[in-house]
Amino acid sequence: MDAVGPRLRVLRQQRGATLAQLSGATGISVSTLSRLESGQRKPTLELLLLLARVHQLPLDELVGAPATGDPRVHQRPIIRNGTTFIPLTRRPGGLQAYKMVIPARWPACGPEQRVHEGYEWIYVLSGRLSLLLGEKEIVLTHGEVAEFDTHIPHAFSNPYPEPAEVLSLFGPQGERLHVRARPSNR
Repeated sequence: MDAVGPRLRVLRQQRGATLAQLSGATGISVSTLSRLESGQRKPTLELLLLLARVHQLPLDELVGAPATGDPRVHQRPIIRNGTTFIPLTRRPGGLQAYKMVIPARWPACGPEQRVHEGYEWIYVLSGRLSLLLGEKEIVLTHGEVAEFDTHIPHAFSNPYPEPAEVLSLFGPQGERLHVRARPSNR
């Protein structure tokens, strides 16, 4: 339990949140959060559950419980605006991997372009995906890959009659992926 405070501080800092922002999201006072992080206050289950919910982590991962020896990622799908996101990584911060299932004829009213920090790589497993990147529309089909800086206005859509399944790797701090087509000669 002594390691929980420093873990909470690192997690908050990795996400770029202040104590005040975390306080607003959890309802826990800034002073209590500060004392938790410094180890001056022992965490209660009630406080840990609030923090786990805000950080979107399982409680055992939040407190650094020992691994069970099972390396599998237990997928918990997230559905947003009709699209299913299946997290394939568990570690907060850094590169994140998702399998996305985009329903047929999605979205109904056309895609809205967005910009944000990061870099994205997408691979179409099945179906087709329309990628609007700035002024250019690109149709990606099974086996095709796109990689782009998310500062460029972009949007995904699936105007086709079948769902699309996509792997998405996202670097929130602009990390680029390094793709190898063949092994290096070392």
